[in-house]
Amino acid sequence: MLTKLKQLDWVIIIVLIFLTVIGAFLIKSSDKSWLYINHVQYFFIGFIAMVFFSLFDYRLLIKGAYYLYGFGILILIGLIFFGSEINNAKSWYDFGIVNFQPAELVKIILIIMIAYLLKKRDGEPLTIVNDLLPIGLVVLIPFTIVIMQPDLGNAIIYIVIFIGMLWIGNLKYTYVLISILLISAIAFTSFQVYQAFHDQIVTFLSDSGKGHWTKRIDAILFPEAAGDTYHQDQAIMAIGSGGLLGEGYSNGTVTVPYDYSDSIFAIVGEEFGFIGSSLLLLLYFLLIYRLIIIAIQSKDLAGAYIIVGITSMFLFQIFENIGMLIGIMPLTGITLPFISYGGTSILINMMSIGIVMSIKVHQDSPWMYDDDY
Repeated sequence: MLTKLKQLDWVIIIVLIFLTVIGAFLIKSSDKSWLYINHVQYFFIGFIAMVFFSLFDYRLLIKGAYYLYGFGILILIGLIFFGSEINNAKSWYDFGIVNFQPAELVKIILIIMIAYLLKKRDGEPLTIVNDLLPIGLVVLIPFTIVIMQPDLGNAIIYIVIFIGMLWIGNLKYTYVLISILLISAIAFTSFQVYQAFHDQIVTFLSDSGKGHWTKRIDAILFPEAAGDTYHQDQAIMAIGSGGLLGEGYSNGTVTVPYDYSDSIFAIVGEEFGFIGSSLLLLLYFLLIYRLIIIAIQSKDLAGAYIIVGITSMFLFQIFENIGMLIGIMPLTGITLPFISYGGTSILINMMSIGIVMSIKVHQDSPWMYDDDY
């Protein structure tokens, strides 16, 4: 065990500690300052989970991919009957002392499942019938369930994971070109339909309790006419007011909704300015860099696929969270990794890092079973 602990990537661990400390200070400066203690507690619980998964042979997870996937779909479906509604989304299990969001866990399960399917190809070019359609179905099922909750943020992350892992899984360039053309055609058609039948769509979604969807879409497509852009306007104002060096810690004056969770980057921009924001992005860059290095050095294709999926997840969450607060991306419920408040998010992110560490630690370890995983 001691030998395995020495093989952990301590650069990543130091970066995680820095990010968590920064997150705690930012939360203490938010509208719900008392939550910073919980944030630190979640980190310690997550750190234990990270160490556990670092010592756990990740190949056992891949071997049980179908069972994990089935469990993931089951807990998503269970939300229909036993879920609690928070912020207009029925995405949580309420266990009294803690709320659990299964869509976060399913991100990791989905990465493991896709890695298992890609591993079977052993680096050969992917085919439509034997590879793309089965993997697409694997992603489509949880995507559909989560989008119905509705949880647009995590649903989009499933698609990002799918695209990132297929790209590294030796997808033919002709398939990439066809996909780009198809997605562009669908996006253009959807925009035209949405614009032509805007009032009817708004009425339908409002009657079904999902009117906030159209507000978020309109804030991006038709910002002048959307009207309800308070959240994004306040975030842009806060970040812009920080200037180069910021207003100083706890000196922010602009009110931004959910500044302790989804909108926490607005505090960074306002209180620490461009310099502080750049230093935070530099920490993220170092984290992503180390993940990529471990993926490159991995002697196991499945391990490399998993790291690519996790890296894609982190990259998109960082880009989307910051992008939505500066007006270039739609508002979604995506947290800023290791910074935003949220027990499930921190736990799953730390678990993800633990799996990456396991890939690094166990790549030279003999496989305990006779059959290939």
